[in-house]
Amino acid sequence: MTDSPNGSARALDLLRWQFDLTWSLFEYHLERLVPEDFLWEPAAHCWTMHRADDGTWTADWSETEPEPVPVPTIGWLSWHIGWWWSVAADHARGRTPREREDIVWPGAGKPTVEWLRGLREDWLAALDRLTPAGLDTTAPFPWPNDPRHTVAHMIAWVNAELMKNAAEIGQLRLQRAVGQVPDRDR
Repeated sequence: MTDSPNGSARALDLLRWQFDLTWSLFEYHLERLVPEDFLWEPAAHCWTMHRADDGTWTADWSETEPEPVPVPTIGWLSWHIGWWWSVAADHARGRTPREREDIVWPGAGKPTVEWLRGLREDWLAALDRLTPAGLDTTAPFPWPNDPRHTVAHMIAWVNAELMKNAAEIGQLRLQRAVGQVPDRDR
């Protein structure tokens, strides 16, 4: 990604700055979420979270993207963040990555907000351990066995994915807050 140790240090600083900016925008919405926001269905065709018989939550999922793509609920989006971010942190810290089914959504409201904040702390700890030279090593996630993608690419991907998911959560929270009722007859 860079051609000098100094460039790698600047890149790491820039990626960290971008992450911190993205998190501050996400935190704006996290602070304002209420439990009722998480399972609110903004459309007739949604992906959401469901209580299993044992009390745990399961996510709607398909191995191939359906057409049309379901509109996710805030609950589903927060689980999705927890899934990809847990796996990215596992890779960044050299841990065995968890499977999608191993990611447990804590439920609507404060438990999920605190879980996401904990994932942030885990990610920051991984970034703090990273050296500038480490940015240029091959990343094992989310592009397995592709030497063109470095750890710097993985960090940039996490930033982009968090930006996208934070914007989706923010938009859903705002729609529900203003009382927008989707047209379910379409």
